[in-house]
Amino acid sequence: MDTFQIKLRDRLAIIALDHGRSNPVNHQMVKELTTIVKSINTDDNISGLLLTGKEGFFSSGIDLIEAYEYDEAQSRQFWSDFLELQKVMVSFKKPMVAAISGHSPAGGCVLAICSDYRVMAEGKFVIGLNEIPVGIIVPDGIFDLYAFWLGKRKAYQYLMEGKLLSVNEAFESGLIDEISAPESLLNTAEKKIRTYMQFSPVTWSQSKLNLRKELINKLNSDQTELLDKMLQQWWAPATRKGLQLMIENLKSKSAATK
Repeated sequence: MDTFQIKLRDRLAIIALDHGRSNPVNHQMVKELTTIVKSINTDDNISGLLLTGKEGFFSSGIDLIEAYEYDEAQSRQFWSDFLELQKVMVSFKKPMVAAISGHSPAGGCVLAICSDYRVMAEGKFVIGLNEIPVGIIVPDGIFDLYAFWLGKRKAYQYLMEGKLLSVNEAFESGLIDEISAPESLLNTAEKKIRTYMQFSPVTWSQSKLNLRKELINKLNSDQTELLDKMLQQWWAPATRKGLQLMIENLKSKSAATK
C-alpha cells in the first residue's frame, strides 16, 4: 500500500495515512483504503482499527490537483469509489477510532466521522465539510452521516455554509469526542479503542450495526442519479473555474513552503 502505513499490535491495526505533506485523498488512496478496511473487517486476528494521519494533517480532503485532471470516465469512477469507501467504513463491524492529528476538512472529515470515536490533537486546526463553497454537491449520505453525530439542524446549517470548525468548536458541537495534546494523541486514541475491544465482539459488533442500520441502508441505496448530478456540477464551467483558482492557490502555498 503506497498511501498509508499499517502496523499490527496486540490485535489492533493502526493505519497512518501517508500521502504527500497533507494526505490528500486521491483515487489510489480510496481504492487502497477500501481494500484494507474490507480485509480487516473479515480478519479474525484483528479486533479493532485506529486511523490517523501525520503531524499537522489528518487529511486535507480530496486531492483537487489530481482530481481536476481526471477525464469524465475517471471522475465518475473516482466519485463512485469514494462513496463506496464511505459505505465500507460506516459498515465496518469492529471498533474504529480516529486519531485526528491535524487539519481534517472535507474528505478528511468524511473519513473521520465514519469512526466510532474521534480524538483530535489540540492546536489551530480545522475540521468540517466545506464542499458547497468548493462547488461540490453534497450527497445525502454524507449529510446523513454528519447528522448522525451533530443532529440534523446543525449538520444542515454547517453544510449549507461550508463551516469549518476549530478544535474547540468541534468538541463543543459533538463532531469530535476528545481533545488531546499532540504528543499523546495516539496513546489516548489507543486507550479508548482498547476499552471497546475488551467487550464481547459479537455483542459489540451487532449492537453497532443495529444502531447504524438506517444509515447503512441509506448508503446502500442506488447512487446513480446522485452521481449524475454531482458530475454535471463538477464539469460546470463555473465550478471548473473555481477549482482552477483553488488549485493555483494550493500550488503557490506549496511552493512557498519549500
